Amino acid sequence: MTLSELRFVVALAREKNFRRAAEKCFVSQPALSLAIKKLEEELGLSLFERSRSKVTATSIGKLIINQANVVLDEAEKIKELSRQGDRQLANPFSLGLIYSIAPYLLPLIIPILRRDLPSMPLEVEENITKNLEEHLKRGALDAAIIALPFEKSGIECIHLYDEPFEVIVPINHTLAKSPSLSAKELGREKVMLLDNDHCYTNQILEACPGLEKNRDVQLGNSLETIRNMVASNLGISVLPKSATVSGYENPLVRTIPFSDPKPYRRVALAYRKSTVKKDAIDYIVKSIQEINLNSILN
Repeated sequence: MTLSELRFVVALAREKNFRRAAEKCFVSQPALSLAIKKLEEELGLSLFERSRSKVTATSIGKLIINQANVVLDEAEKIKELSRQGDRQLANPFSLGLIYSIAPYLLPLIIPILRRDLPSMPLEVEENITKNLEEHLKRGALDAAIIALPFEKSGIECIHLYDEPFEVIVPINHTLAKSPSLSAKELGREKVMLLDNDHCYTNQILEACPGLEKNRDVQLGNSLETIRNMVASNLGISVLPKSATVSGYENPLVRTIPFSDPKPYRRVALAYRKSTVKKDAIDYIVKSIQEINLNSILN
Protein backbone atom coordinates (compact mmCIF):
# COMPACT_ATOMS: atom_id res chain seq x y z
CA MET A 1 0.00 0.00 0.00
CA THR A 2 1.46 3.35 -1.05
CA LEU A 3 0.47 6.98 -0.67
CA SER A 4 0.08 7.18 -4.45
CA GLU A 5 -2.46 4.35 -4.39
CA LEU A 6 -4.37 6.12 -1.62
CA ARG A 7 -4.37 9.34 -3.65
CA PHE A 8 -5.75 7.45 -6.65
CA VAL A 9 -8.53 5.94 -4.50
CA VAL A 10 -9.50 9.33 -3.05
CA ALA A 11 -9.48 10.94 -6.50
CA LEU A 12 -11.69 8.20 -7.96
CA ALA A 13 -14.12 8.51 -5.05
CA ARG A 14 -14.36 12.25 -5.65
CA GLU A 15 -14.58 12.20 -9.45
CA LYS A 16 -16.60 8.93 -9.81
CA ASN A 17 -14.92 8.48 -13.17
CA PHE A 18 -11.61 6.78 -14.02
CA ARG A 19 -10.65 9.21 -16.79
CA ARG A 20 -11.25 12.34 -14.74
CA ALA A 21 -9.55 10.83 -11.69
CA ALA A 22 -6.47 9.97 -13.79
CA GLU A 23 -6.37 13.52 -15.15
CA LYS A 24 -6.53 14.96 -11.64
CA CYS A 25 -3.64 12.69 -10.59
CA PHE A 26 -1.60 13.40 -13.75
CA VAL A 27 -1.31 9.71 -14.67
CA SER A 28 -2.73 7.57 -17.46
CA GLN A 29 -6.09 5.91 -16.94
CA PRO A 30 -4.61 2.36 -17.23
CA ALA A 31 -1.99 3.21 -14.59
CA LEU A 32 -4.64 4.46 -12.17
CA SER A 33 -6.92 1.46 -12.80
CA LEU A 34 -4.05 -0.97 -12.29
CA ALA A 35 -2.95 0.70 -9.05
CA ILE A 36 -6.46 0.60 -7.59
CA LYS A 37 -6.93 -3.03 -8.63
CA LYS A 38 -3.57 -3.88 -7.00
CA LEU A 39 -4.68 -2.21 -3.75
CA GLU A 40 -8.02 -4.06 -3.81
CA GLU A 41 -6.17 -7.35 -4.26
CA GLU A 42 -3.85 -6.52 -1.37
CA LEU A 43 -6.82 -5.71 0.89
CA GLY A 44 -8.89 -8.63 -0.38
CA LEU A 45 -12.01 -6.57 -1.05
CA SER A 46 -13.64 -4.26 -3.59
CA LEU A 47 -13.43 -0.55 -2.89
CA PHE A 48 -15.67 0.44 -5.80
CA GLU A 49 -18.68 -0.78 -7.75
CA ARG A 50 -18.04 -0.20 -11.44
CA SER A 51 -20.57 0.32 -14.23
CA ARG A 52 -20.47 1.94 -17.65
CA SER A 53 -22.10 5.12 -16.41
CA LYS A 54 -20.45 5.67 -13.02
CA VAL A 55 -18.18 4.43 -10.26
CA THR A 56 -19.41 4.35 -6.66
CA ALA A 57 -17.66 3.37 -3.46
CA THR A 58 -18.77 0.21 -1.66
CA SER A 59 -19.81 0.40 2.00
CA ILE A 60 -16.40 -0.77 3.22
CA GLY A 61 -14.81 1.34 0.49
CA LYS A 62 -16.31 4.51 1.97
CA LEU A 63 -14.74 3.73 5.35
CA ILE A 64 -11.34 3.05 3.79
CA ILE A 65 -11.56 6.20 1.66
CA ASN A 66 -12.27 8.27 4.78
CA GLN A 67 -9.23 6.77 6.47
CA ALA A 68 -7.16 7.34 3.33
CA ASN A 69 -8.01 11.04 3.56
CA VAL A 70 -6.73 11.07 7.14
CA VAL A 71 -3.48 9.33 6.15
CA LEU A 72 -2.90 11.68 3.21
CA ASP A 73 -3.63 14.70 5.39
CA GLU A 74 -1.09 13.54 7.97
CA ALA A 75 1.48 12.86 5.24
CA GLU A 76 0.94 16.34 3.85
CA LYS A 77 1.42 17.71 7.35
CA ILE A 78 4.96 16.32 7.39
CA LYS A 79 5.73 18.09 4.11
CA GLU A 80 4.14 21.28 5.36
CA LEU A 81 6.17 21.18 8.58
CA SER A 82 9.37 20.91 6.58
CA ARG A 83 8.32 23.78 4.29
CA GLN A 84 7.21 26.02 7.11
CA GLY A 85 9.99 25.32 9.58
CA ASP A 86 9.80 28.14 12.11
CA ARG A 87 8.53 30.65 9.55
CA GLN A 88 4.78 30.04 9.40
CA LEU A 89 4.15 33.70 10.25
CA ALA A 90 6.33 34.77 7.32
CA ASN A 91 4.50 32.75 4.66
CA PRO A 92 1.16 33.43 2.91
CA PHE A 93 -2.00 32.43 4.77
CA SER A 94 -5.03 31.32 2.73
CA LEU A 95 -8.30 32.41 4.30
CA GLY A 96 -11.76 31.64 2.95
CA LEU A 97 -14.85 33.66 3.86
CA ILE A 98 -18.51 33.29 2.96
CA TYR A 99 -19.91 36.04 0.75
CA SER A 100 -22.05 37.59 3.47
CA ILE A 101 -19.04 38.14 5.75
CA ALA A 102 -16.04 38.92 3.53
CA PRO A 103 -16.85 42.50 2.36
CA TYR A 104 -17.58 43.69 5.89
CA LEU A 105 -14.95 41.88 7.98
CA LEU A 106 -11.89 42.04 5.70
CA PRO A 107 -11.51 45.86 5.75
CA LEU A 108 -11.34 45.63 9.54
CA ILE A 109 -8.82 42.82 9.98
CA ILE A 110 -6.41 43.42 7.08
CA PRO A 111 -4.95 46.67 8.53
CA ILE A 112 -4.29 44.86 11.82
CA LEU A 113 -2.55 41.97 10.08
CA ARG A 114 -0.50 44.34 7.92
CA ARG A 115 0.61 46.14 11.07
CA ASP A 116 1.42 43.09 13.19
CA LEU A 117 2.39 40.49 10.56
CA PRO A 118 3.71 42.37 7.51
CA SER A 119 5.55 39.24 6.32
CA MET A 120 2.39 37.09 6.24
CA PRO A 121 0.36 38.02 3.15
CA LEU A 122 -3.33 37.16 3.41
CA GLU A 123 -4.66 35.25 0.40
CA VAL A 124 -8.45 35.58 0.36
CA GLU A 125 -11.16 33.45 -1.24
CA GLU A 126 -14.85 34.39 -1.16
CA ASN A 127 -17.15 31.44 -1.74
CA ILE A 128 -20.22 29.57 -0.57
CA THR A 129 -19.91 27.33 2.50
CA LYS A 130 -20.01 24.08 0.55
CA ASN A 131 -17.04 25.06 -1.61
CA LEU A 132 -15.08 26.48 1.32
CA GLU A 133 -15.53 23.17 3.13
CA GLU A 134 -14.15 21.22 0.19
CA HIS A 135 -11.18 23.57 -0.29
CA LEU A 136 -10.43 23.51 3.43
CA LYS A 137 -10.46 19.72 3.62
CA ARG A 138 -8.09 19.26 0.67
CA GLY A 139 -5.68 21.92 1.94
CA ALA A 140 -6.35 24.66 -0.60
CA LEU A 141 -7.31 26.88 2.35
CA ASP A 142 -5.62 27.21 5.74
CA ALA A 143 -8.84 28.35 7.44
CA ALA A 144 -12.33 29.61 6.65
CA ILE A 145 -14.69 32.04 8.34
CA ILE A 146 -18.18 30.61 8.23
CA ALA A 147 -21.47 30.62 10.14
CA LEU A 148 -22.28 27.78 12.52
CA PRO A 149 -23.35 25.01 12.59
CA PHE A 150 -20.33 23.58 10.77
CA GLU A 151 -19.71 20.13 12.22
CA LYS A 152 -17.35 18.39 9.80
CA SER A 153 -15.00 15.45 10.28
CA GLY A 154 -11.42 16.55 10.89
CA ILE A 155 -12.40 20.22 11.27
CA GLU A 156 -12.11 22.35 14.41
CA CYS A 157 -14.05 25.62 14.91
CA ILE A 158 -13.27 28.67 17.06
CA HIS A 159 -16.23 30.88 17.94
CA LEU A 160 -15.49 34.47 16.89
CA TYR A 161 -18.64 36.50 17.53
CA ASP A 162 -22.43 36.54 17.41
CA GLU A 163 -23.95 38.85 14.82
CA PRO A 164 -27.53 40.15 14.98
CA PHE A 165 -29.68 40.50 11.87
CA GLU A 166 -31.47 43.72 10.95
CA VAL A 167 -34.30 44.57 8.57
CA ILE A 168 -33.89 47.09 5.75
CA VAL A 169 -36.90 48.73 4.10
CA PRO A 170 -37.38 51.49 1.50
CA ILE A 171 -37.45 54.93 3.12
CA ASN A 172 -41.12 55.43 2.11
CA HIS A 173 -42.29 51.95 3.18
CA THR A 174 -45.18 51.65 5.66
CA LEU A 175 -42.79 49.94 8.11
CA ALA A 176 -40.10 52.62 7.82
CA LYS A 177 -41.21 54.43 11.00
CA SER A 178 -41.37 51.26 13.11
CA PRO A 179 -38.93 51.34 16.06
CA SER A 180 -38.47 47.57 15.76
CA LEU A 181 -39.93 44.59 13.94
CA SER A 182 -40.68 41.00 14.87
CA ALA A 183 -39.64 38.11 12.67
CA LYS A 184 -43.32 37.26 12.14
CA GLU A 185 -44.01 40.64 10.52
CA LEU A 186 -41.66 39.79 7.65
CA GLY A 187 -43.96 37.00 6.55
CA ARG A 188 -46.46 39.52 5.24
CA GLU A 189 -43.95 41.40 3.08
CA LYS A 190 -42.10 40.92 -0.18
CA VAL A 191 -38.69 39.80 1.07
CA MET A 192 -35.48 39.61 -0.96
CA LEU A 193 -32.75 37.15 0.00
CA LEU A 194 -29.66 35.62 -1.58
CA ASP A 195 -30.14 32.72 -3.97
CA ASN A 196 -30.28 29.22 -2.51
CA ASP A 197 -26.59 28.47 -3.13
CA HIS A 198 -25.77 30.81 -0.26
CA CYS A 199 -26.00 29.51 3.30
CA TYR A 200 -27.01 33.02 4.36
CA THR A 201 -30.54 32.42 3.14
CA ASN A 202 -30.81 29.30 5.33
CA GLN A 203 -29.52 31.32 8.28
CA ILE A 204 -32.29 33.88 7.80
CA LEU A 205 -35.01 31.27 7.34
CA GLU A 206 -33.90 29.45 10.52
CA ALA A 207 -33.67 32.69 12.49
CA CYS A 208 -37.05 33.97 11.28
CA PRO A 209 -39.60 31.17 11.72
CA GLY A 210 -42.50 31.45 9.32
CA LEU A 211 -40.56 33.31 6.65
CA GLU A 212 -39.91 30.09 4.75
CA LYS A 213 -43.67 29.87 4.14
CA ASN A 214 -43.71 33.29 2.50
CA ARG A 215 -44.17 32.67 -1.21
CA ASP A 216 -43.29 36.27 -2.03
CA VAL A 217 -39.53 35.82 -1.57
CA GLN A 218 -37.23 37.14 -4.30
CA LEU A 219 -33.60 36.04 -4.70
CA GLY A 220 -30.53 38.14 -5.47
CA ASN A 221 -26.84 37.47 -6.12
CA SER A 222 -25.21 39.65 -3.44
CA LEU A 223 -26.14 41.59 -0.34
CA GLU A 224 -25.15 44.86 -2.01
CA THR A 225 -27.41 44.07 -4.98
CA ILE A 226 -30.23 43.34 -2.56
CA ARG A 227 -29.60 46.63 -0.72
CA ASN A 228 -30.00 48.47 -4.03
CA MET A 229 -33.13 46.49 -4.86
CA VAL A 230 -34.61 47.64 -1.55
CA ALA A 231 -33.59 51.22 -2.35
CA SER A 232 -35.47 50.80 -5.64
CA ASN A 233 -38.64 50.04 -3.65
CA LEU A 234 -38.81 46.40 -4.79
CA GLY A 235 -39.31 45.00 -1.29
CA ILE A 236 -37.57 44.58 2.07
CA SER A 237 -34.68 42.40 3.20
CA VAL A 238 -32.61 41.19 6.15
CA LEU A 239 -28.91 42.00 6.45
CA PRO A 240 -26.23 41.08 8.98
CA LYS A 241 -25.51 43.95 11.35
CA SER A 242 -21.99 44.37 9.90
CA ALA A 243 -23.60 45.33 6.58
CA THR A 244 -25.67 48.12 8.15
CA VAL A 245 -23.08 49.97 10.26
CA SER A 246 -21.48 53.31 9.41
CA GLY A 247 -20.08 53.34 5.90
CA TYR A 248 -22.76 51.15 4.39
CA GLU A 249 -25.78 53.44 4.69
CA ASN A 250 -28.06 54.25 1.77
CA PRO A 251 -30.23 57.38 2.01
CA LEU A 252 -33.09 55.53 0.30
CA VAL A 253 -33.05 52.69 2.83
CA ARG A 254 -34.04 52.59 6.50
CA THR A 255 -32.50 50.05 8.87
CA ILE A 256 -34.76 48.67 11.61
CA PRO A 257 -33.65 46.38 14.45
CA PHE A 258 -35.56 43.24 15.36
CA SER A 259 -37.51 43.21 18.58
CA ASP A 260 -36.41 40.78 21.30
CA PRO A 261 -35.47 38.02 21.05
CA LYS A 262 -33.27 39.30 18.25
CA PRO A 263 -32.33 36.68 15.63
CA TYR A 264 -28.60 36.31 15.05
CA ARG A 265 -25.94 34.07 13.54
CA ARG A 266 -22.82 32.63 15.21
CA VAL A 267 -19.63 33.26 13.23
CA ALA A 268 -16.61 30.99 13.62
CA LEU A 269 -13.20 30.25 12.13
CA ALA A 270 -12.82 26.67 10.88
CA TYR A 271 -9.50 24.90 10.33
CA ARG A 272 -8.18 21.37 9.92
CA LYS A 273 -7.28 19.63 13.15
CA SER A 274 -4.06 18.52 11.48
CA THR A 275 -2.97 22.07 10.54
CA VAL A 276 0.64 23.13 11.03
CA LYS A 277 -0.36 26.80 11.02
CA LYS A 278 -1.93 27.03 14.46
CA ASP A 279 0.18 30.05 15.41
CA ALA A 280 -1.03 31.92 12.33
CA ILE A 281 -4.63 30.89 13.06
CA ASP A 282 -4.31 32.18 16.62
CA TYR A 283 -3.12 35.53 15.23
CA ILE A 284 -6.11 35.71 12.86
CA VAL A 285 -8.46 35.06 15.78
CA LYS A 286 -6.63 37.61 17.94
CA SER A 287 -6.89 40.21 15.17
CA ILE A 288 -10.64 39.74 14.90
CA GLN A 289 -11.05 39.91 18.66
CA GLU A 290 -8.96 43.08 18.74
CA ILE A 291 -11.52 44.84 16.54
CA ASN A 292 -13.93 44.69 19.49
CA LEU A 293 -16.81 43.64 17.26
CA ASN A 294 -19.18 43.70 20.23
CA SER A 295 -19.04 47.51 20.22
CA ILE A 296 -19.85 47.48 16.50
CA LEU A 297 -22.48 44.78 16.33
CA ASN A 298 -24.43 45.40 19.54
